Amino acid sequence: MNSKALPRQINNLEVGVYECEIHLKFRLIEEKSLLSDREQLLQVLLDALTEGSDDFLETLQASVKAQEVSEFKASPQMRRQLMRLRNAAENPQT
Repeated sequence: MNSKALPRQINNLEVGVYECEIHLKFRLIEEKSLLSDREQLLQVLLDALTEGSDDFLETLQASVKAQEVSEFKASPQMRRQLMRLRNAAENPQT
């Protein structure tokens, strides 16, 4: 899965740690061989969902929840990244 974040503006950056939950139900026309590789399947599904419904994808149900949590619930790597982002916002490069 691609872990690249969306581009952000550093100016006035407020960041936090969020727990996100997505429930999706849909029908998809796809090659059977794709179903054996969960990582590849997930990427194809996410790509298909971002493109929207078409003749090969039929969304039946979608639910998204996001809730801010204490940064102490995040892994040490995520907390370090959070500190880097905050430091970048406080000390912008010119």
